[in-house]
Amino acid sequence: MSIMNNKVAIVTGAGSGMGREEALLLAQEGAKVVATDINEAAVQAVVEEIKASGGTAIAYSHNVASEEDWIKVVAETIKQYGKLDVLVNNAGISWPTALLDTTVEQWNKVLNINLTSVFLGMKYSIPHMQNNKGGSIINISSIAGLTGGSGSGPYTASKGAVRMLTKAAAVDFGKDNIRVNSVHPGFIETPMSAEFVNNEQMLQWFLSQTALPRVGQASEVAQAVLFLSSDASSYITGVELPVDGGVTAK
Repeated sequence: MSIMNNKVAIVTGAGSGMGREEALLLAQEGAKVVATDINEAAVQAVVEEIKASGGTAIAYSHNVASEEDWIKVVAETIKQYGKLDVLVNNAGISWPTALLDTTVEQWNKVLNINLTSVFLGMKYSIPHMQNNKGGSIINISSIAGLTGGSGSGPYTASKGAVRMLTKAAAVDFGKDNIRVNSVHPGFIETPMSAEFVNNEQMLQWFLSQTALPRVGQASEVAQAVLFLSSDASSYITGVELPVDGGVTAK
């Protein structure tokens, strides 16, 4: 039996990169996946791929910074599948702008998409997990949420806040058998990082930071998400799991 059989999972930002791999893997392992993304065509393509492989999934257009959208997505999930077991708050943006050059509008955009979305996702998902006598929430942070990085103040602030919001929720909702953990990807090859990974100078800098001599793959982040989504991690909550090839070991 696959380890996610009969579980219902929402994955945000599932149209590409890590979110796509997370949605594909959870479905492969038996989950019914609600895949959401601001890019409706992209996430619909992922759902078609899941269905073609014999999996179960539905797609929704979703602005994760919108409270109205979250209410709709969670309500549709319950209407379609009757429950919610897993929430993967994956959607996010990178904004590599120096702190002094960052506008208030840019700051608010990064915080809304990277942090407020996590708050909203948990706010509207947790009551259904309480009804369900348990659940698992995985919030995708970053190694930037563990240590400071140059030239990305808003991003680092948002990802650090995701880490601590995760811990607060883990403490608050452990009594309901709801587990809340954060995953901290390092230098992962995705469409969002392509311009850096494909730049030889940047690539060499990435490799100088890692213990393992390569950049990571989105599928490797998905494996960590699968573990934390499943009952294999049933006594793990409030932790931060780096998937970073050893960057934060230094």
